[in-house]
Amino acid sequence: MTTRDHDIVLFGATGFTGKLVAEYLARHGGARSVRWAIAGRNEAKLEAVKRDLVAIDPALADLPVLVADGHDQASLDAIVPKTRVVCSTVGPFGVHGRKLAATCARRGTHYCDITGEVPFIRASIDENHDQAVETRARIVHCCGFDSIPSDLGVFILWDHARKLGGSLAWTKGFVGEMSGTASGGTAATMLALVEEATRDPKVRRLLGNPHALDPEVPRGHDRDPFEADVRGVAFDSDIDRWTAPFVMSSINTRIVRRSNALLHYGEPFRYRELMSLPKGPRGFVAACAVTAGMAGFTLSAALPPTRALLARFVLPKAGEGPSKEARDRGHFTLRFVAEGTTGTATPLRVKATVKGTSDPGYGETAKMLGQSCLCLAMDADALEPRYGVLTPASAMGMTLVDRLRREGMTFAVEGD
Repeated sequence: MTTRDHDIVLFGATGFTGKLVAEYLARHGGARSVRWAIAGRNEAKLEAVKRDLVAIDPALADLPVLVADGHDQASLDAIVPKTRVVCSTVGPFGVHGRKLAATCARRGTHYCDITGEVPFIRASIDENHDQAVETRARIVHCCGFDSIPSDLGVFILWDHARKLGGSLAWTKGFVGEMSGTASGGTAATMLALVEEATRDPKVRRLLGNPHALDPEVPRGHDRDPFEADVRGVAFDSDIDRWTAPFVMSSINTRIVRRSNALLHYGEPFRYRELMSLPKGPRGFVAACAVTAGMAGFTLSAALPPTRALLARFVLPKAGEGPSKEARDRGHFTLRFVAEGTTGTATPLRVKATVKGTSDPGYGETAKMLGQSCLCLAMDADALEPRYGVLTPASAMGMTLVDRLRREGMTFAVEGD
């Protein structure tokens, strides 16, 4: 890879999130030594993005602009072999991303994206894993809010346990205080996924499988109530708070379980993820409201007439997203509780906290994806020699944790 023209190609730089990632790289001092380029379908829009980047850093006047279409194999073959890493924000990935990921696997080019689409990732595993192992490419999905905080939160717990000579038996992740908004791209992806599941029973079964992204499903785990997707309200004594379903748990849990399958957190290891609300009557009412809202949205998105109304009148349009002021006001906190073993007879009881200081889906996602592509490009020699279709934890582990800590995110462990 040392002879390639670029270290990173940002694919989809004209979209809402793509622009944020481009701006992040432009403002990030560590990226000045990186040979990066922006890519997309529309040259005029790419040039407009470049002008905005030059206003941030005049040195980017020479930033390469590459024109390519995710559906045009010839244009992908012209770009992918010339870069060490492709960083993609082009969704829905199941519609626009399969050829790009496959080309990276075939050409030995590392890849990262911000998908949250289980069917796309399952297809990528089936189509690309063996090829990527052969070409020594790291294909890393879910490098945004879904699912880096969950994946690396559990990873640091396991790292703590193994330093004590032990392992993890189970972990719960609780999404607590959070402020953020959705963009039109996220809304379009969610509606497309619900529509696909409504139309295709195979997709419904895949989405309902807690271990849909594992190489193999551990015996009995596909029916373990602990790992079933949370549907209702409950009180959890481990954190003394009310809990409700979390909208992204259906992807985050699958990524964490794939990390376990690749890294072996414990035997057995189980994970579940919930939203946490305060204890007391107000917390109970809030948990009920969250649960009812999720159920109502899912039902509305599943029915064609109401899905069309959501797209037209309720959800943001493609290319729309929160303002900079709104992004700067955003934040999130995830808390983790785990039990396991140590190298002695003493059982392990440990907690972790992951925090972000801006809008989780945009400010922090741009940071997480930006640092992921920098990590894959610049820290390759420090990473474990593991290749294929990976997760953030199994591909980059503590190297990425340290990068994100330096950028202001919190990854903290406490306990025995």
